Amino acid sequence: MKLKIITHDKLIFDGSADEIQITGAEGTIGILPGRQPITTPLAIGVTRILINNENHYYATMGGVFQFSNDNAVILTNACESEADIDIKRAKEAKARAEERLSKASLQMDVSRAEMALARAMTRLKVANHE
Repeated sequence: MKLKIITHDKLIFDGSADEIQITGAEGTIGILPGRQPITTPLAIGVTRILINNENHYYATMGGVFQFSNDNAVILTNACESEADIDIKRAKEAKARAEERLSKASLQMDVSRAEMALARAMTRLKVANHE
């Protein structure tokens, strides 16, 4: 099946895939060739692509997944491949978000800190092939 991963400013992936695993808003969804059509919102999470028995991991930051006639498209706000992830920076971002959440107050935007934590944890999962 064909897959494209597209962000607002660039094409991240354009090729064939044997299997796709996405993080939908309601959980993990596996996609195989011949599947029924689906359109679903994406959560911040790991996207795994199987190509010739080799897994490729991407951190996708929300968006929409669409599949029809063995053509899949991921439209996402941001996406990083495992090779693009700076592990040190992701660990620092995770620590900052956890620190902010531990000192939550009325003046702080808790949802923003939770989103930052989710993005950092997703990057670390991708970097560690989880």
